[in-house]
Amino acid sequence: MLGEVMSEFMDFLKHKFAYVAQGEFKPGKFDEAEQLFAKAVATYNQGFQGSYLLQEPGTDKGIAVLLWEGIADMEANKNAECEEILKQMSHLFVQAPTTKFYEVCSEVRAA
Repeated sequence: MLGEVMSEFMDFLKHKFAYVAQGEFKPGKFDEAEQLFAKAVATYNQGFQGSYLLQEPGTDKGIAVLLWEGIADMEANKNAECEEILKQMSHLFVQAPTTKFYEVCSEVRAA
């Protein structure tokens, strides 16, 4: 019993990681990129916690946020299908997006 409680508590303390890519697509290419993003994300499984694709209103600028249990999970999910999809997406950018990893330190959900 105590072991289960401690395990649940330790899981509670584990932080997710967010992979964040920020970039701008060529004019009129955001919709195509959004479709490719959804296809790429659909190939992820173990450790994948969800994703968001944000668009600055009235522009082709966007931010992709992918949530992972750990940084290693993203590496473990690399696959040929996803790499091909990302390759198809690359020509849609004005320039290569900037990317960073962040530790999710706080998460607040609506009641």
